[in-house]
Amino acid sequence: MILTVAGWMIYTLWAIFGLMIIHFLISFFKMFWEGAFDVTFVLGYLKDVLYYVLPLNVLVNLVSIDPTGWILVIFYFICGLAVILKYLLDIKRIFQ
Repeated sequence: MILTVAGWMIYTLWAIFGLMIIHFLISFFKMFWEGAFDVTFVLGYLKDVLYYVLPLNVLVNLVSIDPTGWILVIFYFICGLAVILKYLLDIKRIFQ
């Protein structure tokens, strides 16, 4: 286990992708068993990668031009936690 800032940045992305996969599987099985299966729901996950993951990768690439070295890292973690909370709340909403 890596306990550096770069390691935690990787763990943040793993958490986001892991929650995306869990949300996908729960939604997939729910739609499949209800008989309302539609292949286009996968496009929503591609959109989420474009809207949530790609900007985080852009922030990682911009860290080198940050004069303090911490402003964009802190912003990265705030945004990453926001995406994680979004998926946790979405998963909770599925079961309600």
